[in-house]
Amino acid sequence: MGIDRTGRRERTIKGRGLTANPEGRFETWRREAFDDGWGTLEEPAGEPPPATEILVDAARTVITRNDSPDVPFEQSINPYRGCEQGCVYCYARPTHNYLGLSSGLDFETRIFAKREAAELLRRELARPGYRCRPIALGTSTDVYQPVERRLGITRRLLELLAACRHPVGIVTKSALVLRDLDILAAMAADGLASVMVSITTRDPVLARRMEPRAAAPHRRFATLRILAEAGVPCGVMVAPVVPALTDHELEPILEAAAAAGATAAGYVLLRLPHDLGELFDAWLTAHYPARRRHVLALLRQCRGGRLDDPVFGRRMRGTGPYADLLDRRFAVACRRLGLSPRALPARCDLFRPPRPDGQLDLFG
Repeated sequence: MGIDRTGRRERTIKGRGLTANPEGRFETWRREAFDDGWGTLEEPAGEPPPATEILVDAARTVITRNDSPDVPFEQSINPYRGCEQGCVYCYARPTHNYLGLSSGLDFETRIFAKREAAELLRRELARPGYRCRPIALGTSTDVYQPVERRLGITRRLLELLAACRHPVGIVTKSALVLRDLDILAAMAADGLASVMVSITTRDPVLARRMEPRAAAPHRRFATLRILAEAGVPCGVMVAPVVPALTDHELEPILEAAAAAGATAAGYVLLRLPHDLGELFDAWLTAHYPARRRHVLALLRQCRGGRLDDPVFGRRMRGTGPYADLLDRRFAVACRRLGLSPRALPARCDLFRPPRPDGQLDLFG
């Protein structure tokens, strides 16, 4: 519980990252809470936390093509829109505005699932003009978020990719990836799979506040160890690096990940597009008020005076003295620890497209 900038007490909801639920940026009207002196802003005692609602995403295709020069993939799949892990800093939050929903609580409680994702992928892979390129899973929202335990969409996608001998790379902060170790280990033996585990902090208290439904830090390091022991190439994404809050942990996270078996690494400086800047500001006010001004000042130094810079080549790491120092620290640590830049499996010569009738071509 903290005090927001209006002087009103900022509540917290167990298991949720954000409590605010402002209208999306495309909405015509916007509501603003006003204290009329009758206690109308107070939350009812014993109010149950909001439940997660699973909605249908009626997508017609499942592969997203990408030509951004600052990411290492051309193709990606996101089986979910919205993410129950509730990470307060998630740059994908504003994408819920396209659905007429909020970047705040809606993003982590109203999850759109592409239940037919595996069938859609089968159709796309079977097209005569399809060109095999590595597919990245989990580029916007986590493919192993809690609802995956019930729905199994990611599992079905991996089963199809394995059957088609298609290269895949995964980014996750969930230990649930180990459920699919049987598939990943077999694919990795042929150079077709790798996993990057995202680790923001080693502090369990901070992690629970920032990433309420993600795996605890120690479980993520354990996940790296198990993946490495199973022969699955794995690495660590220190993402995001939050100035004046988690930046001092850059080297310790890399060291612990390398000790667990990681061979690759990457990092991303905190990104706060659209109304995420306002939401993250409110979260800092509630949880780390003494650090708020310092965190935002350093971030603005790296973002040309703003909280976000969407320009390719700058959006991931920022510019300026602080960003340059962070980049040098990362490079020095990676050289010392023998960590390579993140790379997706590039073995495309084994690909066997499925037939339009859903069967695999035995002689492909």
